[in-house]
Amino acid sequence: MKATKTDDRDDPTDRDALADRAGHADRPDRPDLVLRRAVGSDAAGAAEVWLRSYAAALPGVRRAHTDDEVGYWFRELLVPHRETWVATAGDATVAVMVLDGGELDQLYVDPPWRGRGVGDRLVDLAKRRSPAGLELWTFQVNAPARRFYERHGFVAAEHTDGSRNEEREPDVRYVWLPEPS
Repeated sequence: MKATKTDDRDDPTDRDALADRAGHADRPDRPDLVLRRAVGSDAAGAAEVWLRSYAAALPGVRRAHTDDEVGYWFRELLVPHRETWVATAGDATVAVMVLDGGELDQLYVDPPWRGRGVGDRLVDLAKRRSPAGLELWTFQVNAPARRFYERHGFVAAEHTDGSRNEEREPDVRYVWLPEPS
């Protein structure tokens, strides 16, 4: 887990979050889903989503950090110093996304919320936030994530043996570039 510089481009009430709330509030399948910048009080819920999603999606992949370390990572590093977004439904956090400039660093959806368009909306938001392009890493064994990113226009650009990640799991780097105008 790495920390980088603070991204203070926008505050948690930024236009994209407000537009996303207004543009989708009337959808019957998720009437109260809101995407917004995370604040300190969101860190615990975001970490819990990460932990549940990782366990469900990657049961055979060794986790490099304990639950407490993941909580610390969200509370002390990601939420205060990175562009961290949450999707909430009522009082519950149902997804988390972390952007680091042109890198989609984290995208996790709570298992009961998968297949309901939450991840689609987060990727759309990431593309709006990084219109020049995005890149991301995912594990090669995570076939559902790979299909998801490919459906959203990401192309595999590099495969590794996992020697450069903490889990030591073979991974793949994906790149998305906007269509030329």
